[in-house]
Amino acid sequence: MTPIVSVFLCILTLYLFRTIRRNISVRYPPGPWGLPLLGNALQLPTVKPWHTLAKWKKTYGPIVYLNMAGQPMIILNSKKTVEDLLNRRAAKYSDRPQFIVENVLTGGFNLVFLPVGERWRKMRRASDHDLGFKNTVNYYSIQRNEAVFSVHSLLSDPDSWRSHIERTSSSIALSLMYGLPLIQSSQDPSIHWMNHFINESTIAVTPGTHLVEMVPFLRRLPRSLSKWRQHAEKSYEEFATYFEERFRNIKKFVESGQEQRPSFCVALAENQANSKMSDRECSWLAEVYSGAAHETTSSSMMWFIFSMVLFPHIQARAQEELDKVVGRSRLPSFADLKHLPYIHAVVKEVLRWRTPLPMGIPHVSSEDDYYDGYYIPKGTICIPNTWSLHHDPDIYGPDVAEFRPERHLDETGQLKDGLLGLSEGHFSYGFGQRICVGRHVANNSLFIAIATALWTMRLEGAKDSDGNVMLPDVNGEEENGILSRPPLFAITATPRFQDADTFIQEARDEVVRENFARPDSGQ
Repeated sequence: MTPIVSVFLCILTLYLFRTIRRNISVRYPPGPWGLPLLGNALQLPTVKPWHTLAKWKKTYGPIVYLNMAGQPMIILNSKKTVEDLLNRRAAKYSDRPQFIVENVLTGGFNLVFLPVGERWRKMRRASDHDLGFKNTVNYYSIQRNEAVFSVHSLLSDPDSWRSHIERTSSSIALSLMYGLPLIQSSQDPSIHWMNHFINESTIAVTPGTHLVEMVPFLRRLPRSLSKWRQHAEKSYEEFATYFEERFRNIKKFVESGQEQRPSFCVALAENQANSKMSDRECSWLAEVYSGAAHETTSSSMMWFIFSMVLFPHIQARAQEELDKVVGRSRLPSFADLKHLPYIHAVVKEVLRWRTPLPMGIPHVSSEDDYYDGYYIPKGTICIPNTWSLHHDPDIYGPDVAEFRPERHLDETGQLKDGLLGLSEGHFSYGFGQRICVGRHVANNSLFIAIATALWTMRLEGAKDSDGNVMLPDVNGEEENGILSRPPLFAITATPRFQDADTFIQEARDEVVRENFARPDSGQ
């Protein structure tokens, strides 16, 4: 027996001994058997892992334990487990995993992945102040204008519908954050920078992309031997310079008293003395939110079109409500918001049926804990399996696989006051202290975009050369890292009634005149 083999066998024996001894002394939640040393690290796929987690739920139950090469992880598969741990015990379960590459890439300024601490509290308080429910009215005009421009583009050029949605979601995110005029071209430099940051950040946190995340001691290697560090540090300097300059330009206009378009950055600058946030903290907070707003809006709107094409009876019912409340002589507005419960239900069902982020952002336990007789050690990564939650018949009924907005309405046709205790009717916005601050703004963006689209046009699948309608696979799903998007498919968009195209054209022309006649924010 060679010395190398002997050493390996000794290490393996020690590992097995420690594992068996630990499992005897404490009771972990059930989970799949793993390999020595690696545990379950090779069993969790990097492509659409939420489907594998959903299968494990059927085998192991509402809470599943994994050993990821020594890193404990639990998967939360039921409403009870996420509420008990992430909501009711939020003080213990609000930290984030240490994403090594992401932390270097963002300099520790990404609110989404920040551990609970003073910087996180400052950023969170500022976000609550400027994006809270009471201030959503400040963004109505931007959201309405973007909806009009988007629907006009879809009606004029349905073949490029995905590109129009991408441009719109980018434009609305940047307008909300920076007060930029409506962006008409997807080649705009602001969109380029935002997409560049989103891509870099997504790659940094996607499991399996960087070996250093699985073998953390590699971060101790010299910088010259760490290409990931060289790239992340260079990117951070580029991003920080660009983001900070953009915020300071807005801040100068605020301090000079010049008129500004309403935006998150304007609110941050006006409240900066109270928030005690630095320019760098403000600039990163705005950029992180612009990226999050873009991804939520674009993916959700793609799933909306997917569902309308597949389920024309849902589309027809929503349009009946619009005809009854809005009529056909004007476009929907936020004044109609309280009178369109079915449109709200469509928004909620899109976010439930095909959530943009099927695996919730991981939490981490900050101390040892026991739950339901199981031991959860300090530092355990806790992943809420949003996909399983959204397809749980115990929460949504036996028809959980169906797209049915009615599940969010009561017997009188009004919105339920929180489906089974869920304030949103779904879990897409996260949990506990980490719930998405911008969810009210996001809901409004989706509401006005969907209402305007359904008021204006009929969405259908495109026809092939023989005149047959081509529908996408109802279970189709495009692989897009940690995000879920529908597969590619073609649509047709036709005016729903006479003069609908005229109304949207006139509204679009008005939006263009208004946007480029008003002062900008010095961008």
